[in-house]
Amino acid sequence: MKQYIMALDQGTTSSRCIIFDKQGKMKSAAQKEFT
Repeated sequence: MKQYIMALDQGTTSSRCIIFDKQGKMKSAAQKEFT
C-alpha cells in the first residue's frame, strides 16, 4: 500500500488540499473558493 501526506490550507477566500508522496513530489491538488 502506498503512503501519502495530505496538506490542508484553510485560507480566508478558499480551501486547498495537496497530496504528496513520500519523496515530497506533489501528486494531486484541489482548491475550492468560498461563496
